[in-house]
Amino acid sequence: MKHLSTRYAVLAGAISLALVLAGCASPASRVAMTPQTASVGKQHPHSIHVEASGGAETGAMDSSNISDADLKASIEDAIIQSKLFKSIVQGSGGDYELSVRVISLSKPLFGGSFTVEMETAWSLTKAVDPKAADPKAANHSVVLRNSVKSSGTATMGDSLVGVTRLRLAVERAARENISQGMKAIAELNL
Repeated sequence: MKHLSTRYAVLAGAISLALVLAGCASPASRVAMTPQTASVGKQHPHSIHVEASGGAETGAMDSSNISDADLKASIEDAIIQSKLFKSIVQGSGGDYELSVRVISLSKPLFGGSFTVEMETAWSLTKAVDPKAADPKAANHSVVLRNSVKSSGTATMGDSLVGVTRLRLAVERAARENISQGMKAIAELNL
């Protein structure tokens, strides 16, 4: 009987340890997704309006996700830090409109090292000019349409806790994705 209770105690301890190491999922951080050294080389003297879509909120029993609001904020922060555009316009307006849509966010279920694959669609359009003499010039014109693929990896050296490792990998994939998208825009002659 004593031997049986020892087994239950060991099993209960193992389950408790697994639950502590598993933790709760947390969403990708806006700050951690923003490229800190976003040197793009070129600065456009125009204003821009940013929209993000295709993301998902992180639920209590879910794995780390990227919300639309946090992705939008990270892109705007990166634009401000790099001075890629003169200003960012909230609401409608701006000389250009940037739309970034999350197409896929592939996350592993388990492992010692997590690699997250991310694909987004970046679309930059010239905004409508209601004062244009030519009606065709008043329409949106697509300046850039680009698929951006990136990945981010986090290892046991980054964190022993699986959900933290996954969040770090998601943030790194997003940071690299934003970096690539901004570099593509910086190469344009606007």
